[in-house]
Parts: sequence; C-alpha cells; structure tokens
Amino acid sequence: MYEAELEVARRLASQAAEVINRVYAGAFEVVHKPGGAGPVTEADERANALIVEGLQRAFPGDDVVAEESAHVAPSSGRVWFVDPLDGTREFVDRNGMFAVHIGLAVDGVAVAGVVHAPVQGATWSGARGAPCTLALGTERRVLQMQPVREASALRLLVSRSHASKRTSAIRAALGITRVREQGSVGLKCALLAMGEADLYLHPSPRSSRWDACAPQAVLEAAGGVLLGFDGQPYEYRGRVLTNERGLVGCHRESWPLISEIVRRESPASG
Repeated sequence: MYEAELEVARRLASQAAEVINRVYAGAFEVVHKPGGAGPVTEADERANALIVEGLQRAFPGDDVVAEESAHVAPSSGRVWFVDPLDGTREFVDRNGMFAVHIGLAVDGVAVAGVVHAPVQGATWSGARGAPCTLALGTERRVLQMQPVREASALRLLVSRSHASKRTSAIRAALGITRVREQGSVGLKCALLAMGEADLYLHPSPRSSRWDACAPQAVLEAAGGVLLGFDGQPYEYRGRVLTNERGLVGCHRESWPLISEIVRRESPASG
C-alpha cells in the first residue's frame, strides 16, 4: 500500500540529497529567519523547490506543505508535508546530523513517509500496511522495534541543539541513565526504528508538522508511536502547523511506562 507514493518520495529525497551535498561540500551563506525561526541556507531552498515541483508533477491533485514555501491551509484529503533539510543547524555545524523528510497524510493521518540522510546515504521508509525498511547501499533491511519493559532501561534520545529542563526532569523521574544527543527529528525516529534507542523526547512547542509527518510514518511502520506529550496523536489538517504539545517517540508498548510522568511535563501545561 502506498508503494507508488513511497517510490516517488524516495527518488525525490535522493535527488534533493545530491543538491544538499553539493552545497554542503563548499562555502554557503546562512540567513536567519525572522522571529527566531532558525537558519536557512541555499541547500534548504533548492531542495525544497526540487521536492515540491516533483510532488506536484507526480500527484497534481494533492496539496503540498513545505517548510520553505508559502503556507496555506490544505484543501484536499491528501497532503504532502516536506522538510527539505531537517536539522539546518546541524548542516551549518557540518556534523552530518540532518535529513530530508517527505511525508504523506490522508484525511489528517500520516500514512507514508521517507527520511533520507544525505551524508550517510541511508533511506528509511514506511507506510500504513507496509513494513519499515532501511536502504543503505546494497543493503535492504526490514526494521521492527522491540518493547522495553522497564522505564529505567530506556535509552533516551535528546536534541543536540536544544537542552531542556523538562527532559532532565523526566529522565530523573524515570531513572534513565543512557542518553544520546542527536540532530533531526527524522534521524532520531530512524534510530528508534533501528533499535539503537528506545525513547525520544522533544518537550518544545516549536516543531512543525513537516518535522513530524514522515518520521511518524516511518516509526509507526516499525511498531512505534510519535505523540504529543499528552499522549494524543497530531492531525495533519487545518491551519495549525506547529506541534504545540511537543513530541514523544517510543515503542507503542513503552508509552504506558512513561505516560504519567511525561504528561506532567507537557509544554502545553505552561
């Protein structure tokens, strides 16, 4: 299911990665968006244009909401959410922790997504009714997460760029001792899908739907969930594009272990 959509998304993500890597290899200008919305580079803008044009050509009846495009409320039941370069701060710092996100939502639900890491050349994809897969070189691997039965045994992923007192409080309350810093929502969810970590916390209201749609589809195909801190999923419809309740990623059976403590630290609680 959604194999045609995934094939197009994988192709466009790979093409965007070629553009990104060419910019990454040389000198580039960094412009800071107004209102503290973060940096943007030529790589963001060129990859954005390539992906949007490709999706509109392949699926002319679908809406496309992309980070570096003008944002309008979707009018159809099928909407693509595109982050052409998730982790621009990491791109600027040249640490390789950034990714291309191309996700499809149907009637407000994330149903298919591709996360591609330009530096590593790795592609994670997943869809409703289809497995989560990793493609790296000639390797093709199906990914399936395993639940963790004790909260203190969870391996936690946190933002490399955004330290959080809420995350520290949750970590202390759960007794978590293993923590890894990582850039990009997509790469964090990819690490969860691969079984290299068990929990991702983003206790901030400042991420957006294009950050989450593709990673959510990938993570759910591997047996995980990507929720707000209140335990409720986001809907990919309407005019609101920010993930105001934060993001939590884990195996679906791990959520009950952490839900009470995580809910207390919701960014929506003030």
